[in-house]
Amino acid sequence: MPESRDIVIVGGGHNGLTAAAYLALAGRRVTVLERLDRVGGAAVSTNTFAGIDARLSSYSYLVSLLPASIISDLRLDVQLARRRYSSYTPEPGSNRGLLIDNADAAATARALGDDSAGWNELYEQTARLAQSMFPTVTEPLLTRSEARRALGDDTIWNELIEAPIGATIERRLRNDLVRGVALTDALIGTFAPNLDEDLDASRCFLYHVIGNGTGDWDVPIGGMGSVTGELARAARLAGAEIVTGAEVTSLASDESSALVSYRRNGEEHSISARWVLANVAPFELAKLMGEMGETVERPEGAQVKVNLIVKRLPQLRDANVASAAAFGGTFHVNETWSQLDTAFATASAGQVPSPLPCEIYCHSLTDPTILSPELRESGAHTLTVFGLHTPDRLVTSENNDARRDELQRAVLASLNSVLAEPIEDLLLTDAAGSPTIETKTTLDLEHALGLPGGNIFHGPLDWPFVEDDESLASPAERWGVATAHPRVLLCGSGARRGGAVSGIGGHNAAMAVLEAS
Repeated sequence: MPESRDIVIVGGGHNGLTAAAYLALAGRRVTVLERLDRVGGAAVSTNTFAGIDARLSSYSYLVSLLPASIISDLRLDVQLARRRYSSYTPEPGSNRGLLIDNADAAATARALGDDSAGWNELYEQTARLAQSMFPTVTEPLLTRSEARRALGDDTIWNELIEAPIGATIERRLRNDLVRGVALTDALIGTFAPNLDEDLDASRCFLYHVIGNGTGDWDVPIGGMGSVTGELARAARLAGAEIVTGAEVTSLASDESSALVSYRRNGEEHSISARWVLANVAPFELAKLMGEMGETVERPEGAQVKVNLIVKRLPQLRDANVASAAAFGGTFHVNETWSQLDTAFATASAGQVPSPLPCEIYCHSLTDPTILSPELRESGAHTLTVFGLHTPDRLVTSENNDARRDELQRAVLASLNSVLAEPIEDLLLTDAAGSPTIETKTTLDLEHALGLPGGNIFHGPLDWPFVEDDESLASPAERWGVATAHPRVLLCGSGARRGGAVSGIGGHNAAMAVLEAS
């Protein structure tokens, strides 16, 4: 006879751990099954380079969408540090750049020039939207009409929800570089043109600007692993069982229960449960339930991730901006409006864009605790690079190694085009004498984390509300976690209102179970 539990959670990423903590606190018998030998999913910290004592946030790296209510409910000891600088963007082919300084509005206005008023108007709109929308993401879903009434401003709704966000940016801003900076939030992990009539970019933009009612992206002190470490601690303290090295091989369910089969240490096991929460992509869930014969679309990611450790921060061509300021926020590279447009067209034609649009983030500037004392004293820093417009269609199992090398070269060339010195000269060497650089393609992410197509959101993003004619009859539908199977719920980034490190999918799946029980 199989073991029996109230709830089995498939996948020990941050959303699965969030759901486990809430449900165990409510007195439910919960088991989390994680394929890897550690929990955390994409939100982990690792010593990536042998002999280099630096805890890099290997995949996910910043936090915006994790609600303060979840931190409070689960009593998480999570510290998030606010960055003074929002971004710095070198102007390609010049020795100038655009610094957005959150602490100096006058300096930012001067840097924006003629676009200052349009910029302020745009982000005043996003602030209004964030204040209205974000509190609803841990509540039962609103309909489109309800969400619009709650906002109470048809102009903001039409410009940020109904229209392509690129059209709104193009209308409000004039400078090619300034437009590009605004557009990047619509393209992180999303392969879309500047003017995206399908509104995929608009949905991506929305989630990037509503976090905790401000849209700020904060640095997790201790790295992303500190966040999931706290979630795992909370789940275990509440009584949840967490089993690592447990690869789920199949799921079956009926109207009243579900059966989960998994393999661990070469042995086959099964657990029956009243509920199964799937902290995996909907595409992966379909495979586990034997539904691949039906119409199931494989998601596509569109990024390349590069981790580096440098001896010191690179020197800039811009003598008016210190490297610590430029890298203290998001450092945009070759992300002007026209460059993003060209890069999309190039990638759509099957080629790696040149120059490759990308952006850099330096964790160690805000949080030096991830470095050993020796590395700190030496002036070393971590750099995380996120390359845009590199869709999964460019990568195959046959060309992955060669494409990874090509993408890494493209990233380095793009960085070097805006720096005063080659980034390669600044890399440390690990215990084997190799440069401290690690590159991951979409296929690498699929293999490592089970992200189909390397899609960091588990699939296309949804609006954080439902259409007026959609059903909200069941708790699972009301909380945005329903599947075609009443005893199987989504609890990961593939849930409605999922995506990024937020815990929202896990929270909402737990609320649906408690409401239905």
